[in-house]
Order: sequence, then C-alpha cells, then structure tokens
Amino acid sequence: MKGFNILLVILFGIFSCQAQQQKQLRLSGNNENVTFLGDSFELKDIKSSEEMMSLYKGMAVADTLNITIKSKVNEVCKVKGCWMIIELPQGEQAMVRFKDYGFFMPNDIVDKSVVMNGLAFVEEMSVDDQRHYAKDAGKGEAEIAAIVAPKRTYSFEASGVVIPN
Repeated sequence: MKGFNILLVILFGIFSCQAQQQKQLRLSGNNENVTFLGDSFELKDIKSSEEMMSLYKGMAVADTLNITIKSKVNEVCKVKGCWMIIELPQGEQAMVRFKDYGFFMPNDIVDKSVVMNGLAFVEEMSVDDQRHYAKDAGKGEAEIAAIVAPKRTYSFEASGVVIPN
C-alpha cells in the first residue's frame, strides 16, 4: 500500500507540473502551425496593434475591454516568462500578464508576433512595480534607480495566447 501511495504522489507531481495547456492548431487563413497557451479562443476579429493603440488612447484608467489582438513581442520576463511586453505604434508598449498566472511564455519568442485574447486596460504603475519589472528584465542598477515617478501604462491580462512555431 505504501508503494502505491508513493506512486500516486509521483504521478500527481508530474501531472501538476504540466500546467500549461498547449495545442497544435492551424491559424485561420494560412497553414502556419501554432502553439496555444492558456484558455483556447476563436481566432477571429483580431485587432492589429494600430487598432489597439487607438482604443487604448480612448480609455480612462480602470476601463477594461475584452479583445483579441495581434502584436510583436518586444520582451519576455527572463526569470520564468511571467510577463511580456508587446509593441504598439508610435514607440508605445503594453505590459502583458497572464490570467491567474495559469501559464507562462517561453523566453525565445522575442520579435515574434503573437495573438492574445483577454482584457485590455489602462493603469497607473507605481514606482515599486516599475522597479520590480525592470529588475526582472535584467536592467542595471542605474536604470532602476532612475525610476522615480508613477506612469500611465497600457496593460493586458491574457487568458490565452497563440504563438507561431
């Protein structure tokens, strides 16, 4: 009986480590293989980063918008992929976090375009949060110390992400 319980614990540990849901799909309109992380969603009515930027500009702090967007990844958390930064027009960027930390991004997706589904919102990021993210990104001490004021940021909480292979 002891051996059976140990086997159950080991199997439970293995299966619980596989928290990321990955599916191979075909992106509608072309034959590109993709990986689905998080909750699945329909690949339709996808907004471009230009369309998203115009929506962000019209939003007030704490407004939310449920949307699907396609954009290029500029940066991924080097610690464990717990956030990423996507590119928006005019040199702007949006910080992307993942719903309930239910999945994480691979570090090798910088400069790839991803499709995300979730909530877009505008927030004011505190100095402490800015410094935390700068440290995660591997920024130098001088760069981190230069962060002295809160800033209005564009954010996104992704419930699902599609990454091209």
